[in-house]
Amino acid sequence: MDGVREKIERVGGVRARRARLDAEELGLLAAIAADVGDDRGVVEELTPVLRVSTREVERRIEDGRSVVRRMPQLHAAMQNGAVESYGARRVLAVVDPLDDDTARQVDGLLAEKLVDAPETAWQPGNLAQRVRRLVEKADPDGQTERARRARAERKLELTPGEHAVSSLEVSLPAERAGACYSRVDAMARSLRHGGDRRTLDQLRADVAADLLLGRDPGVSPPEAAAMVYLHVPVDAALSLSNDGCELDGYGPIPAPIAREIMTNERSIWRAVLCDPGTGEPVDLGRRRRRPSAVIRELVRVRDRECVMPWCHRPARHCDHDHEHPWATNDNGGDGDGDAGGSGGGATSVANGGPRCRRHHRLKDHPGWNTRYNPVHGTRHGHGNPQWMVPHRQPARAPHDPAQAAVLA
Repeated sequence: MDGVREKIERVGGVRARRARLDAEELGLLAAIAADVGDDRGVVEELTPVLRVSTREVERRIEDGRSVVRRMPQLHAAMQNGAVESYGARRVLAVVDPLDDDTARQVDGLLAEKLVDAPETAWQPGNLAQRVRRLVEKADPDGQTERARRARAERKLELTPGEHAVSSLEVSLPAERAGACYSRVDAMARSLRHGGDRRTLDQLRADVAADLLLGRDPGVSPPEAAAMVYLHVPVDAALSLSNDGCELDGYGPIPAPIAREIMTNERSIWRAVLCDPGTGEPVDLGRRRRRPSAVIRELVRVRDRECVMPWCHRPARHCDHDHEHPWATNDNGGDGDGDAGGSGGGATSVANGGPRCRRHHRLKDHPGWNTRYNPVHGTRHGHGNPQWMVPHRQPARAPHDPAQAAVLA
């Protein structure tokens, strides 16, 4: 396994070199564009050099200008091998609507946040989510207005693909899109549990098509199948602050948008009981292996997504996993992929966590031993080889009891 570890380290080195080359390319493109001034002419000249489409050349030139002029510390991070062009592009897409001064402010705040951040913070999805939070603080009014405008521009698009397959993409407000996916996913899983041999991906696609075409998909949606959770601190719900609002499976959203979702006539309010000192959901221990619906729901509300730092699968689509394996005796197992342990672990909120099916199975893979602390939101890995899983930042936990808005 030492050879595997060495190869993994070499892959990391290759990634760092690629990041530095991406930074050099963007810097050169920005300099060329500044020297020439005629974007159309330089784009045509660079297209055969870069061997990409003219549209991609235009995007790279614009990315180069933006990162050099508006996000110099992000550019420096690229030069240091920390982030590649894809991650930088995800960040630039978030700050694109900002004026130069605000963009530079976000750039500085991001650099401060990443000084002691774990490696997973540099994963493009995590990086973009962190930047959204910073943009919300730096330009709250603008963020809200952009969200309203984007929600008003919802649409349906058909994109022809290869091999006689096309994609149907629906652009919707995030909470409605999440609710639609939850409903389709729940119906697909019901069919799968009923013995249908199609894969879950095939079932989701077929169920969605049947619903759109007015056909009977052959299954009724389970109760509350279209739920999504909106985490809103009490002070934000009362318009006393505009911080801490997040939609599970999506990330931070502007507080005014969260309050609009809360007051939607199709939304249902449900209180989430929390410890008044910590803001954590109440632990409801049980002496049986299978968690009650209440325990599952509290764990999903608390953790929001798969506990692996780089996985953003919503908790409502994950398995409920015992962190310390449940067992009826010292040698027992819990039957859901957890090996038994001395004394076993309780079926409780404190001992539970959401893991997507892939990472639930990986948990028991040889050489991949992990621990999750649901109170502090930290993860550790150990074994042979030494798989280290960096710290996972806990969700914001207000000291006042929180509320969850559920869109049905």
